[in-house]
Amino acid sequence: MTTGILYHPSFSRRSYLTQGSRLQDFPQALEPLLKHPQFRLFESPPIDEDWVLKVHTPDLLEGVYEDPLCSTAWHSAGGVARAAELIARGEISNAFAFIGAGGHHSGRNFFGGYCCFNDVVIAMTILRELHGVKRFAILDTDAHHGDGTRELVRNDPDVLHVCVCYSSYQSEDGTKVDVAAPGGFSLWRAAALGGTEEAPGRDVDRAYYETAREAFYERCLTFGPELIFWYFGFDTHRGDYGDLGLSRKAYLLIAHMMRDLADRACEGRLEVVLGGGSRSDIARRCIPPVIAVLGNLEWEDSLLP
Repeated sequence: MTTGILYHPSFSRRSYLTQGSRLQDFPQALEPLLKHPQFRLFESPPIDEDWVLKVHTPDLLEGVYEDPLCSTAWHSAGGVARAAELIARGEISNAFAFIGAGGHHSGRNFFGGYCCFNDVVIAMTILRELHGVKRFAILDTDAHHGDGTRELVRNDPDVLHVCVCYSSYQSEDGTKVDVAAPGGFSLWRAAALGGTEEAPGRDVDRAYYETAREAFYERCLTFGPELIFWYFGFDTHRGDYGDLGLSRKAYLLIAHMMRDLADRACEGRLEVVLGGGSRSDIARRCIPPVIAVLGNLEWEDSLLP
């Protein structure tokens, strides 16, 4: 098993999602992983704009050019696409793609919410046209709904898109699903205090994980994707801007679930795409252990920088 890690130095210095220097400890925080042969670091290349224009309009491309905070959009989408191609060609088993500008709030002709180009949809387009991979499943556990991705795949029956967000919805064919996330500050506070009548002793991390599993696991197995994407946002962590009261425990539970699911559904083909989150301490504490799960490595906190 080889886990690819896609990264570009600009992600630690500028753009929407790094204004607060959330990745300031990277790539050095990856050094304990890179000592092991199952992890390989790749530099994210810029995306070819011909691929961007297969997904987005020229007006959106022009708007991204004019937004100085989208300066890393090309390398962000390029890294996600390259990771998917490496998986499709069998050069790596799975991947974690860092980004500087996100993707899931970018639709055909709109972008915002720290997102510029829709990285995952561009990657799927490339895999379909160049590698014959047609069927995909996406789990989105960012704090906010992936409205851009939903718009782009809404009428595509070969894409299963499940968001754990703030609403409940299911399309007629069952391939587009939203489930309301448990958590939030009030439930975390209740759990920290030992529970209340509304949330007696509630484990918010496990409740979130179980919600994600119930919404995605069996549905994905039945759907039968050829490759699975996981939008992993740590903005849901306690104290970040999308606070759902979660801790690292929730992300590791989901990471183990996704690796197991990919092994069962599509011979391990899984790409984790970094989503929202602003705090460097949370990034440093949560991202390397999630990558370790992909490479089946036992993580020890003594390895943290």
